[in-house]
Amino acid sequence: MQDNSIFHELFVLELANNHWGSLQRGLKIIQDYGKVVNNNKIKASIKFQFRNVKEFIHPKYYFDKDIRYVDKTRRTEISWKSMGEMIREVSRQGMLTMATPFDEYSIEKCVDFDLDVIKVASSDVKDKNLVKLIGNARKPVIASSGGCSLEDLDWIINFFSKINVPFALNHCVSIYPSEDKNLQLNQIDFLKNRYPETIIGFSSHEYTSWDYSMMIAYAKGARTFERHIDIDHENIPVSKYCSLPDQAEIWFKAFHKAKEFCGDSPKKIRKIDIEESDYLDNLVRGVYLNKKRSANNMITSEDVFFAIPKIEGQLSCQDFYDGIYIKGDLEKNQPIMYKNIFPKKEEKFLSKKNLII
Repeated sequence: MQDNSIFHELFVLELANNHWGSLQRGLKIIQDYGKVVNNNKIKASIKFQFRNVKEFIHPKYYFDKDIRYVDKTRRTEISWKSMGEMIREVSRQGMLTMATPFDEYSIEKCVDFDLDVIKVASSDVKDKNLVKLIGNARKPVIASSGGCSLEDLDWIINFFSKINVPFALNHCVSIYPSEDKNLQLNQIDFLKNRYPETIIGFSSHEYTSWDYSMMIAYAKGARTFERHIDIDHENIPVSKYCSLPDQAEIWFKAFHKAKEFCGDSPKKIRKIDIEESDYLDNLVRGVYLNKKRSANNMITSEDVFFAIPKIEGQLSCQDFYDGIYIKGDLEKNQPIMYKNIFPKKEEKFLSKKNLII
């Protein structure tokens, strides 16, 4: 049985290549978000992207500036030594360490750095050789589902289940940035129903709101959340799908509010607060006699009426039943109190000659 607790209410903050090859910029991002995370009492991870750049890019295209992915990958390369320093800073900030390895050598670096979690990018879910190597690392894994078929998702769910590696699956739409109409949050319901033993999360690339989708996703059962992060620093442009620290704070506060709204576990009936039960008790009608009745008399619904207020110690309409016996004489309009009736277990012992019917 997999222990998936590491994923529960985990926020993955995707730093990606927003360090732009600068250790100092990377450390500042980590430290700025560490403050926001700790101030909001959030369980979070900073996630990096690992690439063995010299081999990841084909030598023919290494300096090609016309292919955006190639050009940005080359220009944002950072040394493994600097990456190690950033990873240690994440730990110092009290956050989990995490990376997406995009090649085989990078998986080895995940192990070398002893990361807490490994991420499978949406683009690599179909790369079964890479996924199997990630599984061999024996680290908890989160995968995103952007662009995946049902066959792809069934395979990766079954793979990690068979090798007994903790696994979570994010609903994700790989459109950067995503418009509200692209979010498809009902897919969270679909994934939870199809994979009930798997923690389902929500990885978002939206840019118009940091609260609505969080509240909806949490209410639908998503329990891990991911967004790209950046800082407004040194005049480096911030992509629309990246969150700034103040926007992340809105995101975190929306999570806490959604959690408050949703309350206790959906797997059991809720506990009724005393305040609620007291309020409802004041709305219940009490039982009153509509005629004078003598002691040891059997009372039926024809002898009573229900009305408010129900006074303390009075029989309520909810507890009344035909065949109650009263202990003493009662006048018309008088309340029937619990102390004035025989308990059920005593009724059968009453002698018929003593009853007035």
